[in-house]
Amino acid sequence: MDFKEHITDKLTELTGLDRETVSAAMETPPDEKLGDLAFPCFPLAKVMRKAPPLIAQELASKLSADDLIDKVDAVGGYLNFFFNRSVFISDTVSAAMDAGNSWGSADIGRGKTVLVEYSSPNIAKPFHIGHLFSTAIGNSLARIYKFLGYDVQSLNHLGDWGTQFGKLICAYKRWGDPEIIEKDPINELLKIYVKFHEEAEKDPSLEDEAREYFKKLEDGDEEATSLWKHFRDLSLVEFNRVYDMLGVKFDSYNGEAFYSDKMDEVVRLLDEKGLLVESEGAKVVDLSDMDMPPCIILKSDGATIYATRDIAAALYRHRTYSFYKNIYVVGLPQSLHFRQIFETMRRAGWEWSKDCVHVGFGLVKLPGKNMSTRHGDVIFLEDVLNESIEKTRAIIEKNNSAVDDIDAVSKKIGIGAVLYTFLKNSREKDIVFSWDTMLDFDGESAPYCMYGYARGKSILRRAEGIDYSKADLSKAVSDDAYTLVKQLAVFGDAVRDAAEKNEPFYVTRYVTNLVKLFNKFYNTNPIMREDVPEDVKKARLAIVDAVCTVIRSALALLGIDVVESM
Repeated sequence: MDFKEHITDKLTELTGLDRETVSAAMETPPDEKLGDLAFPCFPLAKVMRKAPPLIAQELASKLSADDLIDKVDAVGGYLNFFFNRSVFISDTVSAAMDAGNSWGSADIGRGKTVLVEYSSPNIAKPFHIGHLFSTAIGNSLARIYKFLGYDVQSLNHLGDWGTQFGKLICAYKRWGDPEIIEKDPINELLKIYVKFHEEAEKDPSLEDEAREYFKKLEDGDEEATSLWKHFRDLSLVEFNRVYDMLGVKFDSYNGEAFYSDKMDEVVRLLDEKGLLVESEGAKVVDLSDMDMPPCIILKSDGATIYATRDIAAALYRHRTYSFYKNIYVVGLPQSLHFRQIFETMRRAGWEWSKDCVHVGFGLVKLPGKNMSTRHGDVIFLEDVLNESIEKTRAIIEKNNSAVDDIDAVSKKIGIGAVLYTFLKNSREKDIVFSWDTMLDFDGESAPYCMYGYARGKSILRRAEGIDYSKADLSKAVSDDAYTLVKQLAVFGDAVRDAAEKNEPFYVTRYVTNLVKLFNKFYNTNPIMREDVPEDVKKARLAIVDAVCTVIRSALALLGIDVVESM
């Protein structure tokens, strides 16, 4: 039974207001002692021509307790409703156990396609710690939208085109050693790329040579194209090793190169709309009336740039997927770029451009040089993940924890700890990377949440053989049990908030609070002790079971795997 719906029906009948108005006005009191749900009577003052406190008292006198409502209090201008705790716990836990892994999910996205573009590293460049911000947020959003019933397509818009590939081909032809590059592709390609820039400072003609190689690549030259594909394939092998560690999968790896033959149409369409104007030899869309710099479509030498390719990509995606949302998980420094291309598409008359969304995020800050790495100033993401796994293993061994497979457990906890760090706060907030907080088993961290889950599963293993599937949940009523079950009930709200605002941290905050309340519950409500009556034991076990399922589901939405024991 939906308690809010029940109260909404009662208030609609008493006040004459429509259900939507009543439901929207409902609030959750800041303190549980004030009730479970509150209705502010201030909007009724003009209609009833009475002070809100008097209205609250009058309505309270007409609202009697029933099977779902324990009592109704008038406090100031508010009506405070107290749920029947026994019924609430029984209904919520039973429904959660019946729903299992689908508790909190929805089908609001049925028939709607959401595209999530994220990660998008540059080919032949290091997959560094900064890339994890986009990867963690994008992967989580993709999982959250799927959980709500949307058809989600995860897109990796690789940086695989541009003049830098002319430079790389030039460098490879001069200094590349195929055998060495095959052994350590990204690091070795980076070395010769850096060497190109060093040598070009001494000999500027190298820049001309690089432009010639990229022109050959654009024209489909066989050798240039073969080398480009080779660099791309080598890079994807390296990238996919990291993606496998993170449990990240993509539906498309179409990068900038894929749209290279689709940009002429963009130029033509914008020109036909009368949007292109000449500026210092370049073709641009004037956005001065929006207090923005012009959106450059063609440079003075006739070459296209990022904006042209991104508009071509958006047009292709609209035609291919007819998307409900087209989400770009890209750093905040690119905010102006997206404002420019979205406005350009709007002016082109593409009504669907309003469904393109930039989901920006902050910076990763590294205090000092305290991370071990073989790669000098470049902090490779794979190194960070491996170091987190190693540090986790050391903590487990130091605590003498008896785990069945320390390698697997260390990997899940170590990687989960890194992901949680990137998803624990609002995405626009910068991250200060700290091993101490990341691997804290007692604070707000992945290890803390995973330990709460493992503790619950340990209780359930000890209870093996006890059938609590039809437990009388009214026997579990207590203050801490009620507070815990109330948190259990709002999982779906947290997931919907995360999708609505494209903020995974709503789920992170939810599951962290759930684990905190769970810890308090099992510390004050003994479960497997001999002096606990059998019916109480079964009721509490049912709550533990439901909570464990939701912890696992919530962490999965963050891309974090649980461990059964720690």
